[in-house]
Amino acid sequence: MSSKDAEKNSVKIRLRLGSHDAHYAGGLVDGAKMLQLFGDLATELLIRLDGDEGLFRAYDSVEFLAPVVAGDYIEAEGWITNVGNSSRAMRFEARKTIALLQPGEPGYLAPSSAKVLEPPVVVCRASGTCVTPKGLQRGGKGSK
Repeated sequence: MSSKDAEKNSVKIRLRLGSHDAHYAGGLVDGAKMLQLFGDLATELLIRLDGDEGLFRAYDSVEFLAPVVAGDYIEAEGWITNVGNSSRAMRFEARKTIALLQPGEPGYLAPSSAKVLEPPVVVCRASGTCVTPKGLQRGGKGSK
């Protein structure tokens, strides 16, 4: 697949993580939340390519690179990097685009104080393989 095709086969999710996403002390969000987002991206990519949700077979690599806390805004993006007979290799990246300021940080005035991160901070990267069985490939928008 060419890089131009890979660009056509990319999707994004943007969301704010709330207190319901916090799992640990200090409002820390567990890494499984990023993997959940990657799973949603994979599902959309498969629907666009094959017309079916397919199945996530395995992650080849997962890197948790920075903490994520309730109140952060996350942009997650996924790309199809290779299309096989029934397998689809994918890569994912989650970036923190807005962060709440913590007490003592410059600009902190209240618990609602926040800053736009330029550039965004990469918080997680992963790659994996998804499968759409041949009999379920209906040819979505991006299919051959």
